[in-house]
Amino acid sequence: MSEFLTPPLTARMAGVLERIHRANRPPFHSMTPQEARAAYQLGAEILDLPRAPLPRVHDLELAGRSARLYAPSTETGLPALLYLHGGGFTIGGLETHDSLCRQLALRGNCAVVALDYRLAPEHRFPAAVDDCFSALQHLSARAESLGLDASRIAVGGDSAGGTLAAVSAMQARDAGVDLKLQLLITPGTIAHADTPSHSRFAKGFLLDAENIRWFFGQYIDVDQREDWRFAPLLADDHSDLAPALVLLAEADPLVDEGLAYADRLRSSGVTVELELFRGVTHDFIKMGRMIPEALQALDACGAQLKKAFET
Repeated sequence: MSEFLTPPLTARMAGVLERIHRANRPPFHSMTPQEARAAYQLGAEILDLPRAPLPRVHDLELAGRSARLYAPSTETGLPALLYLHGGGFTIGGLETHDSLCRQLALRGNCAVVALDYRLAPEHRFPAAVDDCFSALQHLSARAESLGLDASRIAVGGDSAGGTLAAVSAMQARDAGVDLKLQLLITPGTIAHADTPSHSRFAKGFLLDAENIRWFFGQYIDVDQREDWRFAPLLADDHSDLAPALVLLAEADPLVDEGLAYADRLRSSGVTVELELFRGVTHDFIKMGRMIPEALQALDACGAQLKKAFET
């Protein structure tokens, strides 16, 4: 591939990838889902910022699923972000994204409610979709009992969680649930992983094509993949959705579909803020110990959450 087609990585990002390569860990696609979950949890926060202390952190149940609430103060009436973790619909959970959720709560001056939705292959599509929207409805209805402001709710997520957040935002619109923001961090939005960036970054940029194929195979049948609840870019109507922050990494297989989704939202009249971070890979936002762009991305999320909840 030419240098023109493949953007250079930052020195810090290249160093992280070199460390990962030297560690020679087996890829997720060579493991069982249970092994992959254990491996991901073991390494998920190694590069993340230390877990910031917060005055309020406690576990709860939301629409029949485990969840965790993070709040930067003990005040009542805080706005709330329902956060949906990444992990290819197959791995990840409350522990793997604990640090990230704490940072979003601090920087956004809001409560964050992280959801432990059902994972594939034990629970295939659309189980995760159903869990996430049920939780969003439940959070909206229960907000006051949790000391939160029901009139200021947002939804967000990273990677597969970004896909789920985009879908939940459309379901919220259709159900009359008012959202202040959809926070879409490196989301997947297409059916078949067939954009140029999927070829350009197929190997050696953290999220390899073989792992994407493995995640999709765990989660969904091929003949279901054009369902908009899996590929939200394919939905018929993107109008009247909550404002969006779309946060992307340049050296990410998912970057093209993220850009396409931001364009589709804009062309449908949705307010969109797009942040494209150069020279970094998928999942960079969870590398705050090493990658300065992670801190910039967290700041961007915090600023947009504050802005959305003030309007």
